Amino acid sequence: MTESTPFRWPIRVYYEDTDAGGVVYHANYLNYFERARTELLREIGVNQQALFAEHTAFVVRHMDIDFHRGARLDDALEVVTTVSAMGRASMTFCQSLVNSDQKALCAATVKIACVDPKNMKPKSIPTQIKSEMMT
Repeated sequence: MTESTPFRWPIRVYYEDTDAGGVVYHANYLNYFERARTELLREIGVNQQALFAEHTAFVVRHMDIDFHRGARLDDALEVVTTVSAMGRASMTFCQSLVNSDQKALCAATVKIACVDPKNMKPKSIPTQIKSEMMT
């Protein structure tokens, strides 16, 4: 399977994202990556509230993250997201937070599981999502 077309989502670093030294607090990178995955779903026409009504939700199953260099207050950055693997009930995203020179500040591999939120048991990813994610 080949990777999907990269999805790019702009991020601006705000004061609330940083520590006392003006560097992005490490946990906030997870928020940036989550927002980009959510916006990717929106871009392909997926409404997460509608999915939830159909007893379908996505949860993070596993994440590997590498911090290369710190993002700073007022930086205009971009989260680049691709789908690198698709299974019956899971998909793996490769995400990078890059600066204007396209240098990675942080990179993560995120495995997402599709579950029924009532019992948290795995379920198949809807066909429409699978086909849209890999274009």
